[in-house]
Amino acid sequence: MISEKMMGFVKNSSVIRAMFEEGKRLAGIYGEENVYDFSLGNPSVEPPVEIKEALLQVINEENPNLVHGYMNNSGYEDVRETIANSINSKFHTAFHLENIIMTVGAAGGLNVILKTLLNPGEEVIVFAPFFGEYRNYVSNYDGKLVTVSPNTVDFQPNLEEFEKVITKNTKVVIVNTPNNPTGVVYSEETIKKLAEILNKKQKEFQTSIYLISDEPYRELVYDGAEVPYITKYYNNTIVGYSFSKSLSLPGERIGYLVIPKEVDDYEDVVEAANVATRILGYVNAPSLIQRAVAKCLDSKVDIEIYNRNRELLYHNLVSYGYQCVKPQGAFYLFVKAPGGDDKAFAEAAKKHNILIVPGFSFGCPGFFRMAYCVDYAMIERSLPGLKKLAEEFGL
Repeated sequence: MISEKMMGFVKNSSVIRAMFEEGKRLAGIYGEENVYDFSLGNPSVEPPVEIKEALLQVINEENPNLVHGYMNNSGYEDVRETIANSINSKFHTAFHLENIIMTVGAAGGLNVILKTLLNPGEEVIVFAPFFGEYRNYVSNYDGKLVTVSPNTVDFQPNLEEFEKVITKNTKVVIVNTPNNPTGVVYSEETIKKLAEILNKKQKEFQTSIYLISDEPYRELVYDGAEVPYITKYYNNTIVGYSFSKSLSLPGERIGYLVIPKEVDDYEDVVEAANVATRILGYVNAPSLIQRAVAKCLDSKVDIEIYNRNRELLYHNLVSYGYQCVKPQGAFYLFVKAPGGDDKAFAEAAKKHNILIVPGFSFGCPGFFRMAYCVDYAMIERSLPGLKKLAEEFGL
Protein backbone atom coordinates (compact mmCIF):
# COMPACT_ATOMS: atom_id res chain seq x y z
CA MET A 1 0.00 0.00 0.00
CA ILE A 2 1.28 3.49 -0.80
CA SER A 3 2.15 5.95 1.97
CA GLU A 4 -0.57 7.97 3.66
CA LYS A 5 1.07 11.20 2.55
CA MET A 6 1.04 10.06 -1.09
CA MET A 7 -2.58 9.02 -0.74
CA GLY A 8 -3.34 12.63 0.10
CA PHE A 9 -1.29 13.91 -2.83
CA VAL A 10 -3.06 11.54 -5.23
CA LYS A 11 -6.49 12.50 -3.91
CA ASN A 12 -5.74 16.19 -4.33
CA SER A 13 -3.88 15.83 -7.61
CA SER A 14 -3.61 18.92 -9.78
CA VAL A 15 -6.88 20.31 -11.13
CA ILE A 16 -4.87 21.83 -13.98
CA ARG A 17 -3.50 18.47 -15.07
CA ALA A 18 -6.96 16.92 -14.76
CA MET A 19 -8.35 19.57 -17.12
CA PHE A 20 -5.48 18.92 -19.53
CA GLU A 21 -6.36 15.22 -19.59
CA GLU A 22 -10.03 16.09 -20.07
CA GLY A 23 -9.03 18.15 -23.10
CA LYS A 24 -7.38 15.14 -24.69
CA ARG A 25 -10.50 13.08 -24.04
CA LEU A 26 -12.80 15.67 -25.62
CA ALA A 27 -10.47 16.07 -28.58
CA GLY A 28 -10.84 12.36 -29.28
CA ILE A 29 -14.62 12.80 -29.42
CA TYR A 30 -15.12 16.16 -31.12
CA GLY A 31 -11.80 16.72 -32.90
CA GLU A 32 -8.89 18.76 -31.63
CA GLU A 33 -9.97 21.85 -33.58
CA ASN A 34 -13.31 21.88 -31.73
CA VAL A 35 -11.87 21.81 -28.20
CA TYR A 36 -10.70 25.06 -26.62
CA ASP A 37 -8.16 24.18 -23.98
CA PHE A 38 -7.09 27.09 -21.77
CA SER A 39 -6.01 24.86 -18.88
CA LEU A 40 -2.25 24.37 -19.00
CA GLY A 41 0.47 27.04 -19.00
CA ASN A 42 2.46 25.29 -21.71
CA PRO A 43 4.30 27.87 -23.86
CA SER A 44 3.00 27.96 -27.42
CA VAL A 45 5.73 30.26 -28.74
CA GLU A 46 8.73 28.51 -30.25
CA PRO A 47 12.12 28.71 -28.49
CA PRO A 48 14.53 31.26 -29.97
CA VAL A 49 16.55 29.87 -32.88
CA GLU A 50 19.69 30.47 -30.81
CA ILE A 51 18.72 27.55 -28.55
CA LYS A 52 18.96 25.00 -31.35
CA GLU A 53 22.23 26.54 -32.52
CA ALA A 54 23.63 26.47 -29.00
CA LEU A 55 22.66 22.83 -28.47
CA LEU A 56 24.35 21.82 -31.71
CA GLN A 57 27.43 23.84 -30.86
CA VAL A 58 27.72 22.22 -27.43
CA ILE A 59 27.26 18.72 -28.87
CA ASN A 60 29.63 19.21 -31.79
CA GLU A 61 32.35 21.36 -30.28
CA GLU A 62 32.64 20.75 -26.56
CA ASN A 63 34.38 17.89 -24.77
CA PRO A 64 31.88 15.00 -24.48
CA ASN A 65 33.08 14.19 -20.96
CA LEU A 66 32.36 17.80 -20.00
CA VAL A 67 28.96 17.88 -21.69
CA HIS A 68 27.63 14.55 -20.43
CA GLY A 69 29.48 13.99 -17.16
CA TYR A 70 28.90 14.84 -13.55
CA MET A 71 29.85 18.22 -12.18
CA ASN A 72 29.44 20.03 -8.85
CA ASN A 73 25.92 19.60 -7.43
CA SER A 74 25.49 23.35 -7.90
CA GLY A 75 26.27 23.15 -11.64
CA TYR A 76 29.12 24.08 -13.96
CA GLU A 77 31.21 26.91 -12.58
CA ASP A 78 31.54 28.72 -15.91
CA VAL A 79 27.76 28.50 -16.50
CA ARG A 80 27.03 29.90 -13.04
CA GLU A 81 29.53 32.71 -13.52
CA THR A 82 27.97 33.63 -16.87
CA ILE A 83 24.50 33.70 -15.31
CA ALA A 84 25.69 35.80 -12.36
CA ASN A 85 27.26 38.32 -14.74
CA SER A 86 24.08 38.46 -16.81
CA ILE A 87 21.94 39.18 -13.73
CA ASN A 88 24.39 41.87 -12.61
CA SER A 89 24.25 43.52 -16.02
CA LYS A 90 20.46 43.58 -16.09
CA PHE A 91 19.68 44.50 -12.48
CA HIS A 92 22.82 46.26 -11.17
CA THR A 93 23.48 43.55 -8.59
CA ALA A 94 26.83 42.09 -7.51
CA PHE A 95 26.46 38.30 -7.64
CA HIS A 96 29.21 35.76 -8.22
CA LEU A 97 29.13 32.13 -9.27
CA GLU A 98 28.96 31.11 -5.58
CA ASN A 99 25.52 32.76 -5.40
CA ILE A 100 24.07 30.58 -8.19
CA ILE A 101 22.85 26.98 -7.94
CA MET A 102 21.58 25.40 -11.15
CA THR A 103 18.26 23.61 -10.65
CA VAL A 104 15.87 21.22 -12.36
CA GLY A 105 13.48 24.01 -13.29
CA ALA A 106 11.76 26.36 -10.88
CA ALA A 107 9.88 23.48 -9.22
CA GLY A 108 13.14 21.68 -8.49
CA GLY A 109 14.65 24.89 -7.16
CA LEU A 110 11.73 25.56 -4.82
CA ASN A 111 11.90 22.03 -3.46
CA VAL A 112 15.63 22.34 -2.90
CA ILE A 113 15.37 25.59 -0.98
CA LEU A 114 12.31 24.50 1.04
CA LYS A 115 14.09 21.30 2.07
CA THR A 116 17.10 23.44 2.98
CA LEU A 117 15.12 25.82 5.21
CA LEU A 118 12.07 24.10 6.69
CA ASN A 119 11.74 22.21 9.95
CA PRO A 120 8.51 20.24 10.45
CA GLY A 121 5.67 22.52 11.52
CA GLU A 122 7.32 25.77 10.44
CA GLU A 123 5.12 28.14 8.48
CA VAL A 124 5.27 29.19 4.84
CA ILE A 125 3.11 32.19 3.92
CA VAL A 126 1.64 32.53 0.43
CA PHE A 127 -0.61 35.20 -1.06
CA ALA A 128 -3.84 34.01 -2.67
CA PRO A 129 -4.25 33.44 -5.50
CA PHE A 130 -1.13 31.30 -5.74
CA PHE A 131 0.29 28.44 -7.81
CA GLY A 132 -1.44 25.40 -6.33
CA GLU A 133 1.63 23.18 -6.26
CA TYR A 134 3.02 25.31 -3.42
CA ARG A 135 0.74 23.27 -1.16
CA ASN A 136 2.51 20.07 -2.13
CA TYR A 137 6.00 21.53 -2.06
CA VAL A 138 5.50 22.74 1.51
CA SER A 139 3.87 19.47 2.56
CA ASN A 140 6.87 17.56 1.18
CA TYR A 141 8.89 18.86 4.14
CA ASP A 142 6.07 18.84 6.70
CA GLY A 143 5.75 22.60 6.72
CA LYS A 144 2.51 24.44 7.39
CA LEU A 145 1.05 26.56 4.57
CA VAL A 146 -0.51 29.84 5.71
CA THR A 147 -2.63 31.62 3.11
CA VAL A 148 -3.20 35.38 3.00
CA SER A 149 -6.65 36.05 1.55
CA PRO A 150 -6.82 37.71 -1.86
CA ASN A 151 -7.18 41.38 -2.61
CA THR A 152 -9.62 40.98 -5.49
CA VAL A 153 -9.61 44.67 -6.39
CA ASP A 154 -6.20 44.67 -8.09
CA PHE A 155 -4.60 41.41 -6.82
CA GLN A 156 -1.67 43.16 -5.18
CA PRO A 157 -0.83 41.25 -1.96
CA ASN A 158 -3.04 41.92 1.04
CA LEU A 159 -0.28 43.35 3.23
CA GLU A 160 -2.52 44.37 6.12
CA GLU A 161 -3.56 40.76 6.67
CA PHE A 162 -0.02 39.57 5.91
CA GLU A 163 1.42 41.52 8.81
CA LYS A 164 -1.12 39.96 11.17
CA VAL A 165 -0.44 36.32 10.21
CA ILE A 166 3.34 36.43 10.64
CA THR A 167 4.38 34.58 13.82
CA LYS A 168 7.59 33.47 15.49
CA ASN A 169 7.06 30.19 13.61
CA THR A 170 7.09 31.87 10.17
CA LYS A 171 10.15 30.67 8.25
CA VAL A 172 9.39 31.40 4.58
CA VAL A 173 7.26 33.76 2.50
CA ILE A 174 6.72 33.02 -1.20
CA VAL A 175 5.93 35.68 -3.78
CA ASN A 176 5.35 35.07 -7.47
CA THR A 177 5.47 38.07 -9.81
CA PRO A 178 4.38 38.27 -12.59
CA ASN A 179 1.79 36.15 -10.91
CA ASN A 180 0.28 32.83 -11.82
CA PRO A 181 -2.75 32.87 -12.08
CA THR A 182 -3.53 36.62 -12.30
CA GLY A 183 -0.74 37.95 -14.53
CA VAL A 184 -0.40 40.87 -12.09
CA VAL A 185 3.05 42.39 -11.51
CA TYR A 186 3.67 43.34 -7.88
CA SER A 187 4.57 47.02 -7.78
CA GLU A 188 7.76 48.45 -6.30
CA GLU A 189 5.61 50.09 -3.62
CA THR A 190 4.19 46.68 -2.70
CA ILE A 191 7.66 45.11 -2.51
CA LYS A 192 9.00 47.94 -0.35
CA LYS A 193 6.09 47.67 2.08
CA LEU A 194 6.42 43.88 2.21
CA ALA A 195 10.15 44.20 2.98
CA GLU A 196 9.42 46.76 5.68
CA ILE A 197 6.97 44.39 7.35
CA LEU A 198 9.39 41.47 7.18
CA ASN A 199 12.27 43.47 8.63
CA LYS A 200 10.04 44.62 11.48
CA LYS A 201 8.84 41.09 12.22
CA GLN A 202 12.35 39.63 12.10
CA LYS A 203 13.38 42.17 14.72
CA GLU A 204 10.26 41.57 16.80
CA PHE A 205 10.62 37.78 16.89
CA GLN A 206 14.44 37.63 16.64
CA THR A 207 14.12 35.11 13.81
CA SER A 208 15.13 34.80 10.17
CA ILE A 209 12.27 34.99 7.67
CA TYR A 210 13.30 34.04 4.15
CA LEU A 211 11.50 35.54 1.16
CA ILE A 212 11.46 33.24 -1.87
CA SER A 213 10.78 35.06 -5.13
CA ASP A 214 9.44 32.56 -7.68
CA GLU A 215 10.18 34.11 -11.08
CA PRO A 216 9.47 31.90 -14.11
CA TYR A 217 7.49 34.71 -15.83
CA ARG A 218 9.92 37.60 -15.23
CA GLU A 219 10.51 38.33 -18.94
CA LEU A 220 6.87 37.98 -20.00
CA VAL A 221 5.59 41.52 -19.38
CA TYR A 222 3.54 43.97 -21.43
CA ASP A 223 2.84 47.69 -21.75
CA GLY A 224 6.24 48.64 -20.35
CA ALA A 225 5.67 47.00 -16.97
CA GLU A 226 8.78 46.58 -14.80
CA VAL A 227 9.33 43.70 -12.37
CA PRO A 228 11.35 44.75 -9.29
CA TYR A 229 14.40 42.57 -8.54
CA ILE A 230 13.56 41.73 -4.96
CA THR A 231 17.06 41.02 -3.60
CA LYS A 232 17.61 44.80 -3.79
CA TYR A 233 14.80 45.44 -1.29
CA TYR A 234 15.14 42.67 1.31
CA ASN A 235 18.37 40.95 2.38
CA ASN A 236 16.85 37.57 3.16
CA THR A 237 15.57 37.07 -0.40
CA ILE A 238 16.28 33.93 -2.43
CA VAL A 239 15.29 33.94 -6.11
CA GLY A 240 14.02 30.88 -7.96
CA TYR A 241 14.22 31.26 -11.73
CA SER A 242 13.31 29.06 -14.69
CA PHE A 243 13.98 29.23 -18.43
CA SER A 244 10.72 27.34 -19.07
CA LYS A 245 8.77 30.43 -20.12
CA SER A 246 11.46 32.96 -21.01
CA LEU A 247 12.97 30.58 -23.59
CA SER A 248 9.96 28.23 -24.06
CA LEU A 249 11.82 25.24 -22.60
CA PRO A 250 9.46 23.75 -19.97
CA GLY A 251 10.34 20.16 -20.82
CA GLU A 252 14.09 20.74 -20.50
CA ARG A 253 13.73 21.40 -16.74
CA ILE A 254 16.42 24.04 -16.29
CA GLY A 255 16.61 26.98 -13.92
CA TYR A 256 18.62 28.32 -11.01
CA LEU A 257 18.53 29.66 -7.47
CA VAL A 258 20.11 32.97 -6.51
CA ILE A 259 21.29 32.95 -2.88
CA PRO A 260 22.81 36.35 -2.02
CA LYS A 261 25.63 36.59 0.52
CA GLU A 262 23.39 38.92 2.56
CA VAL A 263 21.09 35.98 3.40
CA ASP A 264 21.23 34.93 7.05
CA ASP A 265 23.53 31.91 7.56
CA TYR A 266 24.56 32.21 3.92
CA GLU A 267 27.31 29.59 3.92
CA ASP A 268 25.13 27.01 5.67
CA VAL A 269 22.22 27.73 3.32
CA VAL A 270 24.37 27.28 0.20
CA GLU A 271 26.00 24.10 1.51
CA ALA A 272 22.64 22.65 2.52
CA ALA A 273 21.06 23.55 -0.84
CA ASN A 274 23.84 21.66 -2.61
CA VAL A 275 23.27 18.63 -0.38
CA ALA A 276 19.50 18.92 -0.93
CA THR A 277 20.08 18.93 -4.69
CA ARG A 278 21.91 15.61 -4.35
CA ILE A 279 19.72 13.80 -1.84
CA LEU A 280 16.44 14.80 -3.50
CA GLY A 281 17.71 12.77 -6.43
CA TYR A 282 18.37 15.60 -8.87
CA VAL A 283 22.17 15.25 -8.27
CA ASN A 284 22.67 18.19 -10.63
CA ALA A 285 20.72 20.12 -13.23
CA PRO A 286 20.81 18.54 -16.73
CA SER A 287 24.29 19.07 -18.12
CA LEU A 288 23.64 19.60 -21.84
CA ILE A 289 20.95 22.24 -21.39
CA GLN A 290 23.00 24.01 -18.69
CA ARG A 291 25.73 24.62 -21.23
CA ALA A 292 23.28 25.60 -23.98
CA VAL A 293 21.25 28.19 -22.04
CA ALA A 294 24.45 29.88 -20.86
CA LYS A 295 25.00 30.84 -24.51
CA CYS A 296 21.46 32.27 -24.86
CA LEU A 297 20.97 34.52 -21.85
CA ASP A 298 20.17 37.52 -24.03
CA SER A 299 17.79 35.58 -26.29
CA LYS A 300 14.04 36.10 -26.03
CA VAL A 301 10.83 34.53 -27.22
CA ASP A 302 8.45 36.66 -29.26
CA ILE A 303 6.11 37.86 -26.50
CA GLU A 304 4.14 39.93 -29.00
CA ILE A 305 2.45 36.64 -29.89
CA TYR A 306 1.24 36.35 -26.30
CA ASN A 307 0.33 40.02 -26.26
CA ARG A 308 -1.95 39.61 -29.31
CA ASN A 309 -3.66 36.72 -27.55
CA ARG A 310 -4.01 38.77 -24.37
CA GLU A 311 -5.62 41.69 -26.18
CA LEU A 312 -7.99 39.50 -28.18
CA LEU A 313 -9.19 37.45 -25.22
CA TYR A 314 -9.33 40.24 -22.65
CA HIS A 315 -11.23 42.76 -24.77
CA ASN A 316 -13.77 40.20 -25.98
CA LEU A 317 -14.41 38.82 -22.50
CA VAL A 318 -14.96 42.31 -21.12
CA SER A 319 -17.31 43.13 -23.98
CA TYR A 320 -19.38 40.03 -23.09
CA GLY A 321 -19.70 41.25 -19.49
CA TYR A 322 -16.96 39.27 -17.76
CA GLN A 323 -14.91 41.03 -15.06
CA CYS A 324 -11.13 40.73 -15.10
CA VAL A 325 -8.05 42.71 -14.08
CA LYS A 326 -5.99 43.15 -17.25
CA PRO A 327 -2.76 41.19 -16.76
CA GLN A 328 0.60 42.96 -17.00
CA GLY A 329 2.61 39.78 -17.37
CA ALA A 330 2.72 35.98 -17.73
CA PHE A 331 0.10 34.45 -20.04
CA TYR A 332 -3.00 34.09 -17.89
CA LEU A 333 -6.34 35.83 -17.37
CA PHE A 334 -7.98 35.46 -13.97
CA VAL A 335 -11.67 36.10 -14.48
CA LYS A 336 -14.54 36.50 -12.02
CA ALA A 337 -16.85 33.51 -12.39
CA PRO A 338 -20.39 34.56 -13.35
CA GLY A 339 -22.71 33.42 -10.59
CA GLY A 340 -19.82 33.21 -8.13
CA ASP A 341 -19.35 29.43 -8.26
CA ASP A 342 -16.10 28.73 -10.11
CA LYS A 343 -16.55 24.95 -10.10
CA ALA A 344 -20.06 25.17 -11.55
CA PHE A 345 -18.93 27.63 -14.19
CA ALA A 346 -15.99 25.41 -15.20
CA GLU A 347 -18.39 22.47 -15.58
CA ALA A 348 -20.75 24.59 -17.68
CA ALA A 349 -17.83 25.68 -19.87
CA LYS A 350 -17.03 22.04 -20.67
CA LYS A 351 -20.42 21.74 -22.36
CA HIS A 352 -19.06 24.21 -24.92
CA ASN A 353 -15.76 22.27 -25.07
CA ILE A 354 -14.04 25.13 -23.23
CA LEU A 355 -11.54 24.06 -20.58
CA ILE A 356 -10.69 26.51 -17.81
CA VAL A 357 -9.28 26.06 -14.30
CA PRO A 358 -11.52 26.98 -11.35
CA GLY A 359 -10.00 29.46 -8.93
CA PHE A 360 -10.35 27.32 -5.79
CA SER A 361 -7.25 25.42 -6.92
CA PHE A 362 -5.32 28.70 -6.60
CA GLY A 363 -6.78 29.45 -3.17
CA CYS A 364 -9.23 31.95 -4.67
CA PRO A 365 -12.73 30.56 -5.29
CA GLY A 366 -15.15 32.61 -7.34
CA PHE A 367 -12.68 33.11 -10.23
CA PHE A 368 -11.27 31.01 -13.04
CA ARG A 369 -7.97 30.99 -14.92
CA MET A 370 -7.49 30.96 -18.68
CA ALA A 371 -4.02 30.28 -20.09
CA TYR A 372 -3.72 32.21 -23.36
CA CYS A 373 -0.43 30.60 -24.42
CA VAL A 374 -2.40 29.00 -27.24
CA ASP A 375 -2.98 29.44 -30.94
CA TYR A 376 -4.62 32.77 -31.85
CA ALA A 377 -7.09 31.00 -34.15
CA MET A 378 -8.18 28.75 -31.28
CA ILE A 379 -9.06 31.81 -29.21
CA GLU A 380 -11.10 33.15 -32.14
CA ARG A 381 -12.98 29.84 -32.44
CA SER A 382 -13.70 29.82 -28.70
CA LEU A 383 -15.28 33.27 -28.59
CA PRO A 384 -18.83 32.26 -29.64
CA GLY A 385 -18.91 29.66 -26.85
CA LEU A 386 -17.61 32.17 -24.31
CA LYS A 387 -20.28 34.61 -25.39
CA LYS A 388 -23.02 31.97 -25.06
CA LEU A 389 -21.74 31.13 -21.58
CA ALA A 390 -21.98 34.77 -20.58
CA GLU A 391 -25.57 34.89 -21.83
CA GLU A 392 -26.45 31.65 -20.01
CA PHE A 393 -25.20 33.17 -16.74
CA GLY A 394 -27.06 36.43 -17.24
CA LEU A 395 -24.19 38.77 -18.08
